Amino acid sequence: MTDVTRRSFLATAAAGAAAGSLPAPTFAIRRLRAPVAVASGNGLQAVQIAVQRMGEGWRPVDAAVAGVSVVEDDPEDDSVGLGGLPNEEGVVELDACVMDGPSGLAGAVAALQNIKNPAQVALKVMRHTDHVLLVGEGALRFARAYGFVEQNLLTERSRKKWLEWRERRSAVDKWVAPDENGEHGREWFDQYKHKTGTIHLGAVAPNGDVGSCTTTSGLAFKIPGRVGDSPLIGCGNYCDNEVGTGGATGRGEACILINGGSFVVQQMALGKSPTDACLEAAKRVARTTKVRRLLDAKGRPAFQVQFYATDKNGRIGAAALYAGRYALCDENGPRHADFASLYDEPVK
Repeated sequence: MTDVTRRSFLATAAAGAAAGSLPAPTFAIRRLRAPVAVASGNGLQAVQIAVQRMGEGWRPVDAAVAGVSVVEDDPEDDSVGLGGLPNEEGVVELDACVMDGPSGLAGAVAALQNIKNPAQVALKVMRHTDHVLLVGEGALRFARAYGFVEQNLLTERSRKKWLEWRERRSAVDKWVAPDENGEHGREWFDQYKHKTGTIHLGAVAPNGDVGSCTTTSGLAFKIPGRVGDSPLIGCGNYCDNEVGTGGATGRGEACILINGGSFVVQQMALGKSPTDACLEAAKRVARTTKVRRLLDAKGRPAFQVQFYATDKNGRIGAAALYAGRYALCDENGPRHADFASLYDEPVK
């Protein structure tokens, strides 16, 4: 290759690389009249608390953790924290992660037992270690060191649901439901086959700083040690202080495969609105779901995934595969809103 040809090749390659890189965000940044927050449908009180805390001067990530802690503490919410549905052995295992826009740091815990507020532990990981993710026994020892109190997270309500699941889960084990041959036996099993539950909360302070958090008890009756998208930075949660926040709830494996949270933020960096960015993530899930056992009779995903986003200018958006509602809070107060969705009917 001659020098001229080599120089031409290198110049062409450099131009191509530049064209393929993400453009810098071009938001006309303005100070917000009030903080904003977005969350899954079970986060109505959580977004209100997060906005209140940011109004008091809290960093968005701390405000987000304060908000989701209310849901983690609620024994009636079987998707998060205390009272979360357990793994197949009857043990509650919790996952959570946090991300701080101004510092670019993150912290996470996975398969954490006996501690009802995994998001608070994840915040400690971010602030007090050079790590991002601690798991299992290591995460529990870390939580103990910082004074978190251990307790049995399996409430009587969630224990009964676990026992019912065991009775109905298989025709070849020794557990038999009294009404196993009844007309509703299969119907009960199907409602827990893809039972997921999580709370994601994305927050934006008046100065445009962002922070986010996702916390969950994970897939109901999962194999012990299973980790979903919630504690994986870029999957169930992501933020970029120059762009905004993105997160997800629903089938964690689908979010992991498309890197849902970071994909949403990337789409906003490319110029899409928060809602359109979430819709692009939902489309990507639908496009990449190909295995027959995960599809319904119409060839659509037989599960739900929801995406949430905020940008630095306080715009809020959310979208899902199927119809549903999410929570948000801005200067007009906390309320529920409908997802933009690929399919109009609720997931079956």
